Formats: sequence, C-alpha cells, structure tokens
Amino acid sequence: MKLIFAGIQGSGKGTQAQIISQKLGICHISTGDLFRNASGDLKKEIDSYMNSGKLVPDELTLRILKERLSKEDCSKGFILDGYPRNKSQVHDLKKITSIDKAVYIKISDSEAIKRMKGRWNCKKCSVAYNYATMPRPKVLGVCDKCGENLTQRKDDVSDEAINKRLETFHSEIDAILFAYNVVEVDGEQTIDEVTRDILLELKQ
Repeated sequence: MKLIFAGIQGSGKGTQAQIISQKLGICHISTGDLFRNASGDLKKEIDSYMNSGKLVPDELTLRILKERLSKEDCSKGFILDGYPRNKSQVHDLKKITSIDKAVYIKISDSEAIKRMKGRWNCKKCSVAYNYATMPRPKVLGVCDKCGENLTQRKDDVSDEAINKRLETFHSEIDAILFAYNVVEVDGEQTIDEVTRDILLELKQ
C-alpha cells in the first residue's frame, strides 16, 4: 500500500504515520528525516539551502525521494509524511510512483495553534513532547529519556510565523485533495482513536 499522510502543522500526521507504518509493516518516509540523514556531497548540498534559511528545491527533494523509494524495504509499500505539499510536488511525485490513498488528518486552526505552541523537542535524542496533547515530559522542560533541556522551534511560538504556515497550508491542501483518493479522519480525537479511524478507512 502506497500512502500519503496530509494535515496541517500539529495535526499529528507524523505520529500517525509512525504508528500506521508499524502496524502495516511498511516504510515511514519523512522528507525532514531524509534531509537530516543524508550524507556526503548530498548532505552538503542540502545544508547549503537549509543553513541559509532557504527551502530545499523540489528537484533535489524528488531526487532524494526517488532514491529512497528504490530501496528494498519500500517494496511492500510506504507512507509519505508531509510530501507532497503543493501542486508542483504532486506533479513531480507522479513521475516516480503511484499513490493508493491520501489520509487527511483534519483539525481546526485553533487546535493547530494550540498544538504548535505546545510542542517541545530534545535536540540530543530527538524525542518530541507536546503539552497540548501527549506525551508530556514528567519534569517541565526536561527530556524524560536523557535529561537534556527541551527547546521549541521559533516558528512554533511566533504568531506571525504560525499564521503564515496556516495560510500556506490552506492555499495548498486542495492540490492533495483533488489529486488523490482521499480518506478524511478527525484529528482532534485521542491518538488511539485517530489510529483506529485511519485503519478502518484503509480497510474500506
């Protein structure tokens, strides 16, 4: 099964992609992880954009994704987490693979803002926490796993940055909804309830 998980920032699409990929025994592919895990000249090329605050070009993203999808562990299927995001990327993706379904995890803007502002991350071991949902750290601002101080992304606390991300999402989501066979689930439920609904929809 070849799937796309789409949703506004804070919708939980990354969390659900991880859970569902394990339950279905297919790959979970996040472009963010692909960028972070790149090596050699490719890593230098990616960093040249990211370190200067620029977006990684679609052409480069597609090249990295194509290479990842060619790996043996993707032969049974995969979940693309957060890609494609716009009409151009939808067009590019069709050049390298087909998609069975797109899972749209829908939440309100007000819920998205609450969740974004509640997100905290550990830079040392990459564990993510959220005070608005779950999991929450046992000690405020401290990672349960390694004891490192937690940090927030600047664009998760800036009202201007958050509003821009919401505006961009709403202007681009139709490209996903019109291009694929979409199943929509209520992302404002508990994690387990969202997982349940996704699995039920995929069985249809």
